[in-house]
Amino acid sequence: MGLPAAGRRGDRADGAVAGGGPVVAGGVPRRGSGAGGAMSGPQGWEARARRTIRGLFADAGVRGWLHVADLHRPEACVAIDPDEPVPVGSVYKVPLMVAFWRLVDAGTLDPCERMTLGPSDRMPGPTGISILRDDITVSLRDLVTLMMSVSDNTAADVLLRRVGTEAVDEVCRDLGMPDTRIHGGVATTFAQLVAETGAESLGAAMRRLSDNDTTVPLAVYGPLLKSSATPADMARLLRAIWTGRAASADACAFMREVMGRQPWTHRLASGFPYDDVTVSGKTGTFGSMRHEAGVVELADGSAYTAVVFTQAARADSRLPRADAVIGAAARTAVEELRGNEGT
Repeated sequence: MGLPAAGRRGDRADGAVAGGGPVVAGGVPRRGSGAGGAMSGPQGWEARARRTIRGLFADAGVRGWLHVADLHRPEACVAIDPDEPVPVGSVYKVPLMVAFWRLVDAGTLDPCERMTLGPSDRMPGPTGISILRDDITVSLRDLVTLMMSVSDNTAADVLLRRVGTEAVDEVCRDLGMPDTRIHGGVATTFAQLVAETGAESLGAAMRRLSDNDTTVPLAVYGPLLKSSATPADMARLLRAIWTGRAASADACAFMREVMGRQPWTHRLASGFPYDDVTVSGKTGTFGSMRHEAGVVELADGSAYTAVVFTQAARADSRLPRADAVIGAAARTAVEELRGNEGT
């Protein structure tokens, strides 16, 4: 995956969404197919949407992959390279969560089973159990909550070892996600990163990734041996969760609820800053890559799966524009879909 050149620093590069139109419930405008003199017809509005979104990506200095679709009419979608596998970082925790609940539904796992985790069980990470120093006892179900709400790497690693990669692979096969692979989750990704960079430790490998003056080996961002997925695959998974097909009705309700507890609002949710819009999602970060996969639910009852993956041209750990463009791109796609319903 090649990196794009840094984009033009235009007036809309702060994450604001291009395009106007009357605002309806949820603050998301309905844009007519003839807005601004653009081409009319299905091919015209889809091409316009992709052109606008590519411009947003360029302004933010990222390459982007995107799949945004009506939850109940998946054929109505806006997509940019939706079938290209990309390393997904913590987005892999979504299919892991589904695999966990399928095992619970089958009676194989007890969600109330308690695990005692000590310092030796900790995985590197900025949140949750990963930053604790003392032993902690927690249920498997609460590990799922920590994994999905604050992206706890330790919780995810414990769950993956308990669930097994084969169960996650089975979920992906059953739900039509042929290009999604987990490959051992965060533990495997960290080990590969150290090997691929030739660093003496994970900390040194991460510093190399964030150094703009260092050439990162191509294998680091290759999807072959890392947790990876396509935007289209993740959209199928989200749709299965929101329509109750991923697992039992109670399990799907839990998954929707816990994804709504994610506190991060700097990516997907930044494009929909309204009290009557619900954004549920899971972020993922890996080096210069920033992602989010989620569902946007508007006040009028309409809902959209929104999957946006990005890779920045720079390796800085803080790139607010690269975060915000995820929300801006998703909103632009939603606007176009709402403005062209039935076409």
